[in-house]
Amino acid sequence: MTKHALLSASSSHRWLNCPPSAKLCVEQGDKGSAYAQQGTDAHSLCQYKLEKILGINTQNPINNLEYYDAEMENCANEYASFILEQIEEVKHHCSDPLVLIEQHLNFSKYVEEGFGTGDCVIVSDKVLQVIDYKHGLGILISSEDNPQMMCYALGALELFDGIYNVDIIKMTVFQPRRDNVSTYTLSKEDLVKWGNEVLSPIAKLAYAGEGEFKAGDHCQFCKVKATCRKRAEYNLELAKYDFEMPVTLDNTEVEVILAKVDNFVAWVNDIKEYALQQSLSGTKYEGFKLVEGRSTRKYTNEQAVAEAINSAGFNPYEQKLLGITAMTSILGKTKFEEILGSLVYKSPGKPTLVPCSDKRPTLNTAANDFIKE
Repeated sequence: MTKHALLSASSSHRWLNCPPSAKLCVEQGDKGSAYAQQGTDAHSLCQYKLEKILGINTQNPINNLEYYDAEMENCANEYASFILEQIEEVKHHCSDPLVLIEQHLNFSKYVEEGFGTGDCVIVSDKVLQVIDYKHGLGILISSEDNPQMMCYALGALELFDGIYNVDIIKMTVFQPRRDNVSTYTLSKEDLVKWGNEVLSPIAKLAYAGEGEFKAGDHCQFCKVKATCRKRAEYNLELAKYDFEMPVTLDNTEVEVILAKVDNFVAWVNDIKEYALQQSLSGTKYEGFKLVEGRSTRKYTNEQAVAEAINSAGFNPYEQKLLGITAMTSILGKTKFEEILGSLVYKSPGKPTLVPCSDKRPTLNTAANDFIKE
């Protein structure tokens, strides 16, 4: 179990960029989180829904799911329907594709003790498809050059390439809470080349605890991100602007800051949270102390409050139309579109400055200025 956690596919984005972080993280242990448990529950429900729709004898897990709700139910139904669509599409060129659910995938040929679980693997002549369900809402996940998906695909290829004549690898991330279905396709040759020339050499460094530390976006889920010296050095480069600074920054200086500011803010917040948790455990930081934060007033008994206000001749409740997210959870996306599709519009988003690597189209500010006039 420990060896698996050391170089897991799910953390491959981090250890491929920062190989020595793998051993540091595994030493911290796995504390788990509510988000992780919610994801686990969602995967269990997705498995059940898919097995049920495919006519497989299965057991309903709902009573054992801690975070089950209407939204999770709708997401699992959408996932099962999506998989069924993929199977029907494959049948156009292969009458009897192999469909595997929660399939154990071993990619230890490239990564020491490397294995994981593919949510759904569809195998047919020429095309091997790996589909991964993501329940997370916070981060939009792309399948393009996604190392976790590519590790799973290598594991699937090891199992079936000798049985099926696979030419194309199709990897899909299904993320219903973000309305995101991302598919990335590449040839078997390109996948194997990546495995041999990129994945395998870096995995050997990571497994040995060697290689160079590197800070970046991949630090987000690192267990030692708050105290990592390389990350501190990376972000403290911005501090140089505190010394011998001209009255105003020039564009080049602003560009440097823009390129790092999001990571800098995240790092500062991680330091603050780490220091808070350490303080709660007894650590003292000179010049700082623990105090009780601001609190809000709450009713001790909402039912008693409602009765008291009713007795006084007032209405204690407010009536408000459900928001789009809540309404979708009740109706399901298909029914929502059927009933309310024509009554919903999407207003323009607030202008946001992002790196050029962002896939959203460039905002035409000149056109917007013209419209305002």
